[in-house]
Amino acid sequence: MQTLKIDLVSDVVCPWCAIGDARLQQAIALVGGELDVEVEWHPFLLNPDVPKEGRDILEHLSAKYGRSEDEMKASQHEITAAANGLGLNFEKALERRSWNTFDTHRVLAYAKEQGCDGAFNRALFDAYFGRAESPTDAELLVTIGESLGLDGPRIREILASDAYTEHVEREIAHWQSLGVSSVPSFIVDNKYLLAGAQPPQTLADALRQIAAEHSERA
Repeated sequence: MQTLKIDLVSDVVCPWCAIGDARLQQAIALVGGELDVEVEWHPFLLNPDVPKEGRDILEHLSAKYGRSEDEMKASQHEITAAANGLGLNFEKALERRSWNTFDTHRVLAYAKEQGCDGAFNRALFDAYFGRAESPTDAELLVTIGESLGLDGPRIREILASDAYTEHVEREIAHWQSLGVSSVPSFIVDNKYLLAGAQPPQTLADALRQIAAEHSERA
């Protein structure tokens, strides 16, 4: 069976990243008998300028996009409806705050080494959008990590040090240099960029087309 590699560039505070991942999983199921799809997660900072204490989500979005808070609230309801349709927990999406997730990505780099970064990302989506918890909170990161079999004290050490800082900075810079400016972004076979949380059938068709082009070149 032909194998396709997908590099998924994502941030845990991006609602469309949670939706995009869920849609990708559905797309992978659609091509399950035809293709073997490998997914590798990579960091992106959606809110690099947000202070450590975070910022009210509607205030942040209103300032970022130059629209009223009422307009942003309406758009968030649309996003929540899309997430609910996929079985995602977005119950407290409007109660969340905006966060700078650089330190979170340092912990995710450790989780990736241990083979559970996908599960860690999804647990953070659930905590952030479903329960309005901070994905930068050390206790939350330790709790999720330990639930996945990771070393809680090691997570605390990472957060108290600069461990994985250069790694995360290098990864973010790498994908930006290749043209990734928004998330989610799916880079297939190091060549094809699929941007945004596209419908599962659209993603599945794209994967089939890329696989067919591979076969023609073989």
